[in-house]
Order: sequence, then C-alpha cells, then structure tokens
Amino acid sequence: MNESGPKKAIDTALRVGVFTILVLALTVLFGWVLNIVNYVFASVVSLFLAAVTASAVTMHVFERGSLADIGMHWDPDSVRNLALGLAGGIGAACLVILGPIVAGAAEIHAVAGSETHFRTILYVSVLLVFGAMGEEMLFRGYGFHVLVRALGPFATILPVSVLFAWAHANNQNISLAGLVNTFGWGVVLGWAFLRSGDLWLPIGLHFGWNWVLPLLGVNLSGFKMRMTTYAVAWKVGPLWSGGEYGPEGGILTCGIVILLFFYLWKAPIRRQAPFLLRVRPEAGDEA
Repeated sequence: MNESGPKKAIDTALRVGVFTILVLALTVLFGWVLNIVNYVFASVVSLFLAAVTASAVTMHVFERGSLADIGMHWDPDSVRNLALGLAGGIGAACLVILGPIVAGAAEIHAVAGSETHFRTILYVSVLLVFGAMGEEMLFRGYGFHVLVRALGPFATILPVSVLFAWAHANNQNISLAGLVNTFGWGVVLGWAFLRSGDLWLPIGLHFGWNWVLPLLGVNLSGFKMRMTTYAVAWKVGPLWSGGEYGPEGGILTCGIVILLFFYLWKAPIRRQAPFLLRVRPEAGDEA
C-alpha cells in the first residue's frame, strides 16, 4: 500500500532533517577537535568525517543499510565511473585555463622566489580528495537520495543546487557569476549521480576540476592554494577570468558547464542501481 501524502512528507522531512542536524553538529564537533592542526585542514576533514558519520548512522537507522549504499560501493563499474569523472573534471579545468593561454588571453609564468615541493602537492591533493568526497556525500548522498525518492529527480536537483551555491556564498571574492556557476556545477554533479547511480562519477568530476585549477596556478573558489611555482596572468577582465575568485567566477566556466552536460550524455557510464531508488514491490505483488 502506498503511503499517504502527509505521512510520506513527514517521513521524508524526518530523514532529511536528522541527516542535516547530524552533519551540522558533527562538523562543529570534529572542527573543534581538528582545529589543533590548522583551520583549512579542520574545515575540510571535519565536513568529510561529519558526512561519513551522518550517512552511516541514517542509513543504518532508517534504511537498514550501510555507508556503501549511498553510492560508495567499490567494484569495476565504480572504477570506470570514477575514471570518467576524473577525465571530465580534469579536461574541463584544462580547457578553461589552457584554452585562453593558447588564444593569447592569458599566460602562465613562474612565481619568483617560490619552490615546488612534492609534500605540498601531496598535502593539498589529499585535502581536495577529502573535500570532494565530503561535499558529494553531503549534497548528493543520503539526503539527496531520500528527496529524489520522494520528489523526483528534477524537483530535487534544482533546490539542492541552490543550497550548494549558497554554501559557497561566504567564500572570499565571491561574485554573482561565481554563484551562478556554482549552481550550474551543482546541477551537473546531481545529474552525474543520476546517470551513474553512484557517487564515484560526481566525486571524480569534483576532484578533477578542483585539483587542476590550483595545480595550474589559479584560485579555487576564492582560495589561493599554491601547489607549484607557476601562476596564470590574465590579459582579459574579471568577467572572463573570474578575477580573484578564480575561473569559477567567469563566464568561461558557464560554457564549460554546458560542455560537461554533453560529456555526461555521451560518456560510456556504467549505470548502477542506487539502494534507496530501487523499485520495491508493493505488498501482495510478486518479488
């Protein structure tokens, strides 16, 4: 028997509400503990740990499932989807930086007095892995799946993408274009989950983009993460380059977001069945 409308709405609100409260509370708790390292490390890793813990708890309590059931199963299809995500994210970041360089709209140069250290590249890379996984589990994980099950894909992707953009609203040097592009990325990442049925495809896209931008010497969402001795000098205004916010604040990224939709449409993605979105037989139906 199908649940009534009010009961279904209350059930959905309870699940999403508990997940959200757990994430917020645990982020504060883990952040307080990890702040002994430094602020950036604490911010990134605390969100990751909060998303993992909240997902595991809500999946066990409400769904009798495990953390892997939010789309984190590891199998050959997951490896393929992760690789396709990395290829898309890295390719998109290279295009938004190397394209203008080839066109003469920017140039890359060495930063005087700086050195490249492998440990720095490794440290920033690990932080970006935690950051991508944490944000995807938060915005495309358990709560997202519950909402898709209750409201449908498009009624979920759009408001969650607004929240994804809002979460970046306090970043340094944020602009309207930056918020619009972040919203667009939220839609791309939400559709990536729907295309693959796992979180590995959006994680790959997210990390690939986030990793290449600082590697090539530009700001990432308003943050300067120096990984190498190189930096990009733009010959065009912030409307195109994104200014101090980085390429995500420029209109070039608008075009990149559109290209990523085509990439996800044509890429040979291996579709998996999300645990919470599998069709369950009604009472009395044959399994």
